[in-house]
Amino acid sequence: MNTPDPSKHPHHHHHDPKQGCCSSDAKTSASTQAAHDDHGAAHGCCSAKKADAANANLVTDPVCGMQVDPATTPHHADHEGSEYHFCSARCREKFVAEPGRYLAPKPAAPVAMPKGTTYTCPMHPQIRQEGPGTCPICGMALEPEMPSLEEEENPELKDFTRRFWWTLPLSVVVFLLAMFGNRIASLDMGTRTWLELALSAPVVLWAGWPFFERCVQSIRNRSPNMWTLIGVGVAAAFGYSVVATVAPGIFPDSFREHGRVGVYFEAAAVIVSLTLLGQLLELRARSKTSAAIKALLGLAPKTARRINDRGDEEDVPLEHVHVGDRLRVRPGEKVPVDGIVLEGRSSLDESMLTGEPIPVEKTAGGQVIGATLNGTGSLVIRAEKIGSETVLAQIVQLVAQAQRSRAPMQRMADRVAFWFVLAVFAVALLTFFGWGLFGPEPSWTYAVLNAVSVLIIACPCALGLATPMSIMVATGRAAHAGVLFRDAEAIENLRRIDTLVVDKTGTLTEGKPAFRDCLVAQGFENDQVLRWAASLEQGSEHPLAEAILAEARQRNLPLEKADGFDSVTGQGVRGRVEGHDLVLGNQALMSSVGADVAPLADAVERLRGQGASVMFLAADGRLAGAIAVADPVKPTTLPALNELRAAGLHIVMASGDAQATAEAVGRTLGIDDVRGNVKPQDKAELVQALKAQGKRVAMAGDGINDAPALAAADVGIAMGTGTDVAMSSAQVTLVKGDLRRILQARAISEETVANMKQNLGFAFLYNAIGVPVAAGVLYPVFGLLLSPMIAALAMSLSSVSVVANALRLAKMRADVSASISHRHAASTSGGASCH
Repeated sequence: MNTPDPSKHPHHHHHDPKQGCCSSDAKTSASTQAAHDDHGAAHGCCSAKKADAANANLVTDPVCGMQVDPATTPHHADHEGSEYHFCSARCREKFVAEPGRYLAPKPAAPVAMPKGTTYTCPMHPQIRQEGPGTCPICGMALEPEMPSLEEEENPELKDFTRRFWWTLPLSVVVFLLAMFGNRIASLDMGTRTWLELALSAPVVLWAGWPFFERCVQSIRNRSPNMWTLIGVGVAAAFGYSVVATVAPGIFPDSFREHGRVGVYFEAAAVIVSLTLLGQLLELRARSKTSAAIKALLGLAPKTARRINDRGDEEDVPLEHVHVGDRLRVRPGEKVPVDGIVLEGRSSLDESMLTGEPIPVEKTAGGQVIGATLNGTGSLVIRAEKIGSETVLAQIVQLVAQAQRSRAPMQRMADRVAFWFVLAVFAVALLTFFGWGLFGPEPSWTYAVLNAVSVLIIACPCALGLATPMSIMVATGRAAHAGVLFRDAEAIENLRRIDTLVVDKTGTLTEGKPAFRDCLVAQGFENDQVLRWAASLEQGSEHPLAEAILAEARQRNLPLEKADGFDSVTGQGVRGRVEGHDLVLGNQALMSSVGADVAPLADAVERLRGQGASVMFLAADGRLAGAIAVADPVKPTTLPALNELRAAGLHIVMASGDAQATAEAVGRTLGIDDVRGNVKPQDKAELVQALKAQGKRVAMAGDGINDAPALAAADVGIAMGTGTDVAMSSAQVTLVKGDLRRILQARAISEETVANMKQNLGFAFLYNAIGVPVAAGVLYPVFGLLLSPMIAALAMSLSSVSVVANALRLAKMRADVSASISHRHAASTSGGASCH
């Protein structure tokens, strides 16, 4: 039986005999010390530590890193032919349960993209492989399925950026030489040709090298795409030009102009630079898709405060927390993991999960969710779910799955790329052999020139520009209107939307409680009730208290100090103001002091039916009044919903709030389809269910709890006034959180898609005419041939027409939906008053 050498064990630490039982040297990790503290002196840890450090027989406990004497410790375990020794029974239990965890060396820091990470194609999710690469179908760079918080910038984006900026000046110079070089008297044609070759070679052979690799891959995989055409077209233009420069004598005189054979270095260089620019824009847009997941991952605290068996507390990395550990959550801290409250009481902000701004009271036995924010109390919790089992981790998974299940927009050009590429190659081959076998002498020279003309004129410059130019102009136009589109898919899909799912809090409403109303009992005055309540709530950070205090300040009411203030968990607060014993809270608290709420019961129920939260105030055991606080509906919401309904959209409201509260808001806004008590995964499932019914679904929300649904929808629409997570998950952001901008965005979507179709029409019409002419169909009748130089010029003109048409989008009326702002009354929330 083998005893492991402690000097070679991955968890071996040098022990200083001068240190106490609960100490560790500088090399001992936080996790080692935490594990040591966790089992405590009662398990024999201290006695093991007292062993003579000089004893050569000491070995390392693989769980806590302590040194133990195999001859004296009673705790042993066998694993894969080796015997391991432990300082306590608890260490042995942990090892037996998960030996691999303690034997594998732990990395000192998180690895950005660990070995074994699965990568997938954003356009073809069925392509999955271990490690980075390119998609065999479309040639696009693969992305990790689950981004890492420490993930660095996309290496392909960095590479393409470097290639683009280093070679852009060369492309510009080559283009200027080709267009205006004949005006430079000191530059003869031969020198100019060699200069163009020297300048364009780095652009084509270095900057364009990734395109040639994708071209070869597409041919090898029998999956012709736009990369095939770009690669072959650039290679044809550049290769032909190199031959014309190096061996101009093989060309007939009819192909000479101004003393030289025409060359097309500028076409090859400009195509590479334009393609690189398009790739940069696309990669930057794609890199934002992982921002939502990174933002979610960043919500969780990095450490937890663990309490060991002796009651000592220490901070440990979150990944070292185990199920069953006792953790301290101090005031203002985030809850580290999902768990159950063992001791203490506090209010937790669970808006991350529910979207509702009012904190939830937590006492012993209550469940807490990781990443929610603790209020002013202190809690001791028991960890129940850790790692991928927590609610936050489930939300992350939902967002990732939704993003991967929806491939980005397949451009219209890509839909026909397969047959288009095959047709161009077929025409080029027919042209080559037709002229070579049946054409006039020098027949094979004509064959080469005409085949190259076909490839150059069909080079997808116009096709490549057709949709990106429209998208670029439209996104700029939309930004001026307060609408931010994240990608082309959103612009294409938004015009088809027929169903809009809306969150309540922060989307339809302001997102924070505001004073709504106050009721007074006989013998009391309204300002008196409000002033007492505000005086009692001074210093409280509760959102309901803030609403009451804000109203008191607006009325300039003088506030008094509250003596003997006390918070009654789950019921309300009490204290003494101006000599009166005041109690502010729910009906149960009123009953405990003998205050009868019956006189105001009907009015209170009416307010609750409208979605308000109501608190009773009692003075000296007698009901003084009640104060209602509610989350007010935005002034723009009702006009926006009326316009959306008029445009044919079905509105569904999904809220984490109680069904009764949600229905009250729904009645106010005329929404018939209302879903309450909805969790984040429920919202995502609702969106998926509507899509399964054939609906085109948009989701509008502002919170972290909306992120899975925003990602799952055909178009996710975030409020610019909401969380970063929501905006990262959505494809469209309404800068000012005004739902009326959805109609404006929809109009821009319709105009843009129409413009894209026009551009593609131009590009394909140009190819339909240009390719046959380049092939020489007019030669038998008119004796007309299209030289490669004219083909390159025609290609450039087609691109100019596409760009000019796309720029028309910038002139779209700025008031696409300007009438929305004044078509309906703005006020939807009841005014604050006292009765």
